[in-house]
Amino acid sequence: MFFPTGPTLRLENEHSLMSSTTPLEIGSHQHIRFDEGLELDCGVSLAPIDVAYCTYGTLSERGDNAILICHAFTGDQYVAETHPLTGKSGWWERMVGPGKPIDTNRFFVICSNVLGGCMGSTGPRSLRRNDEGAEAPWGTDFPPITIRDMVRAQYKLVSALGIERLFAVVGGSMGGMQVLEWTVTYPHMMLAAMPIATAPYHSAQNIAFNEVGRQAIIADPDWRGGRYWQADVVPARGLAVARMMAHITYLSEEALTRKFGRRTRRGPASGPGPEGPVSLFSDIFEVESYLRYQGSSFVRRFDANSYLSITRAMDWFDIAADHDGELTAAFARTPVRFCVVSFSSDWLFPTSAARALVRALNQAAANVSFVEIETDKGHDAFLLDEPDFDRTVRGFLCGVAEHAGLV
Repeated sequence: MFFPTGPTLRLENEHSLMSSTTPLEIGSHQHIRFDEGLELDCGVSLAPIDVAYCTYGTLSERGDNAILICHAFTGDQYVAETHPLTGKSGWWERMVGPGKPIDTNRFFVICSNVLGGCMGSTGPRSLRRNDEGAEAPWGTDFPPITIRDMVRAQYKLVSALGIERLFAVVGGSMGGMQVLEWTVTYPHMMLAAMPIATAPYHSAQNIAFNEVGRQAIIADPDWRGGRYWQADVVPARGLAVARMMAHITYLSEEALTRKFGRRTRRGPASGPGPEGPVSLFSDIFEVESYLRYQGSSFVRRFDANSYLSITRAMDWFDIAADHDGELTAAFARTPVRFCVVSFSSDWLFPTSAARALVRALNQAAANVSFVEIETDKGHDAFLLDEPDFDRTVRGFLCGVAEHAGLV
């Protein structure tokens, strides 16, 4: 297959390529198609690829105020605007906007849907021409991707937007993995990096949780070998269970106890409840109802094959793997200024993992700050109202901007 030496682009929604002060129409995507595609870590040449994204604020004349936000596993590019499928506010709307910690009066903010996702970027749900010449989704034939592949696609987007160097790359959880990959793969492409609630590799425990989720999807009768669209169904029950189990890992015991405790919605299983007879499978406890809601709402916006593809990419992530397991070597001579953030009650990506990352950065003589936020909100604290975290983000970005002479 022939690949041109330079990027061949097809742009959509060009009116907001450099600024998105005018909101997008609901259901529309800004996206760029790269006809030359991408050489994946698995050796497959994936072409063409689409990268869907949103932007906020205005790119400065010098192009030196761009912040790339990398979204978490179940996130997408709709950081600070109404989501076209759910109608809910952007997942980081409290953090991104005029006068907010990531201030769009000062910074030009970019967020793209990751490669392998299902909100406009190329992924398992994308159409391709099959052996019979008909268009059909990739499904389980979508090639294995890595966090590095996601970052390479983001790099193409950033370059296509005319940005030679990012001011900062910021992200939490899987987004933090992407931030770390950026600092290793493109260390001279950014001034600062903020990996939040993340780790330099995916732990055995986290791989185990992901596998349970994948097996729940595959065990659903509507899975149909990953070609569920052919029967006009989705493996909704399996995908909902996967989401329910994953969501538990995003919370802390303290947060669940504070929010739900052992409060019930109905009477005990042995007798009639306030709404009539109670079966063994009724939502008896409030926490059960909450999890089922999380599962059902997730099914409406996420693709099961994307779930499998992205969780596997997270499992493969190990920033030291290409450096004989030496994490310090991965960051040797890095020019990036780091701020690593963890949360005291996060047991999915615990503070111990953040401290290991900080030690490696210190040993590599990197410019690094480390903040552990005391909170009982668990892993999801970076998405919730946490004033100390807000102050940390604002303070770090403003400090770097002032040091760099960015007005």
